[in-house]
Amino acid sequence: MAGRLSKLLDPSRITLSLQSTSRIAAIDEVGHLLKGHPDIADFKGFYDELLARERVDSTYLGNELALPHSRTAHVRQIVLAVGRSTKGILFENDNQTVRLIFVLGTPTANPTDYLKVVSALCKVLKDPLNREALMAAATPEAFVSALIAAEEKLLVPAK
Repeated sequence: MAGRLSKLLDPSRITLSLQSTSRIAAIDEVGHLLKGHPDIADFKGFYDELLARERVDSTYLGNELALPHSRTAHVRQIVLAVGRSTKGILFENDNQTVRLIFVLGTPTANPTDYLKVVSALCKVLKDPLNREALMAAATPEAFVSALIAAEEKLLVPAK
């Protein structure tokens, strides 16, 4: 696994203007950013498992964030795509609005790296200033830069 979230993100796998306003349609829109990713052995298998996981339980995290994910044999290495919505997406299971969706695929055989990525995402996203910076990013490249800055803040020892 890349040691940092920003290493997992490719600007081509980030959309800053999701068109979908429903949960499944938005997950579909973001999930399809991973189609053709070299670390996904079988996109259809990955995608089917992603949606099956979402049907079992909502991936809403709070703070207008969602983390649809799948631990699957169809992924060789951890993959990540991001979608942002200014309008908001209704996650009807929770009756909550989501503005940032992080779609994550991880290999079944590597639960430790999966937990590290989820933990890092939660640490970065719990800070309202980091969320604001991600919502304000004008381009996918600026989104990655905002994520790098958020990660840097985590590396600075507390005083």
